[in-house]
Parts: sequence; structure tokens; C-alpha cells
Amino acid sequence: MTWSEMSPLLWEATGQTAVMVGWSTLFTVLFGLPLGVCLAGTDRGGLFPTPAVRRVLGLVVNVGRSLPFIVLMIAVIPVTRVLTGTTIGTAAAVVPLTIGAVPFFARLVETALREVGRDVVQAAEAMGAGRARVVARVLLPEALPGLVAGLTVTVVTLISYSAMAGVIGGGGLGDLAVRYGYQRFETTLMVVTVVVLVVVVQLAQTLGDAVARRLSHR
Repeated sequence: MTWSEMSPLLWEATGQTAVMVGWSTLFTVLFGLPLGVCLAGTDRGGLFPTPAVRRVLGLVVNVGRSLPFIVLMIAVIPVTRVLTGTTIGTAAAVVPLTIGAVPFFARLVETALREVGRDVVQAAEAMGAGRARVVARVLLPEALPGLVAGLTVTVVTLISYSAMAGVIGGGGLGDLAVRYGYQRFETTLMVVTVVVLVVVVQLAQTLGDAVARRLSHR
């Protein structure tokens, strides 16, 4: 296969991967950030310690993290069909990607929030700030470098997950590698696809690290 033949396929697949990772990252933050705040807040020493709730949330998160992504994709096919009307394609892949990434990101959020000094929180409480205000004005801003670092790790994980989504027709670079590189024995295209994935991961990691460092210096 020549470069002129590979190029359109690579551009299309890269765009599909970007769409999958972009939407799943957005949904992961929307669901994973509050979940991480709840995990940190309901723990002993948190803003609203509730051991029973903490145990339930911890169990749900641990179960979600323990499932291999390929198994998760197959297990949530009924949910995917209900939400998107299909089980293949880019839109369908966003569902298992989000479900797989939310517990992962929530734990990273919990870790970042725990690193915020207790004295900072106590000072805000002493000035009369309520719990919601402490979370929004103290915890999250103070933990922002760690949150960005955690989000970077999550994005990199989502890129690898999106490649696996190609196994069940999720589109993107993984799908291209399976359909052409594996099934049609196009070794050159397989190698190029791997290189593109590596480059995309490196760019995401470099950008995330740079933003996290900048926030840390501030």
C-alpha cells in the first residue's frame, strides 16, 4: 500500500480517535470529578465524613477499575445500544470509554484532593466558608496541578482504550490497524498506525505535563 493510499485512511482514523477521546474525556470529567470529590469528602477526615457512603462508592469504583476494558466493552453493549442506538462506530465507543475511565479518573481526583493541606481547608472553614464553597474555592483550585496531571494520565489511557475499541468496530486507529494491518496483512500500515498512536500519546503527555508544571509554579 502506497502513502497516497494510506494517508486518507490515517487522517480519517486519527479524526475518529480524536472524537472518541475528546467526548469521552469530557464525560469522564463531568462524572469522575464529582465522584472523586465524594470519595475524598466522605472519607475519615474529609469535609463530610460518611463511612457507609464511602464504602459503597469505593466498592463501585473498585469494581469498575478491576474489569479489563475489552470485557467491559462487551458487557455494556446493551447500555451502549440504548444510549446511542448502535453498538458500532465512534459514537458507540464513547459509552464504554467513559464508563471505563470514570472510576480511574475518580481515584486520581481523590488522590489529588488528599494532597491539599488540611490547614488550608481549616482556614477557609474558620472564615465561615461552607462545604460547597470550600470545595469550589479551596480544594479544587489548590489541587489543580494534580488534577491536570491526573487528567493527562486519563487521556493517555483513553487513547489506548480507543485503540482497543477498534476490535469491536469502534472506529479510529485501532480499527484501522485491525482491518488493514491485521486482517489484510498490510504490515506497513500497521507500523505507521502504531507510530501515529505513539506520537499522539507523547503530544498529550507533553502538553499535560507542561500545563501541570505551569500551574504548580503559580
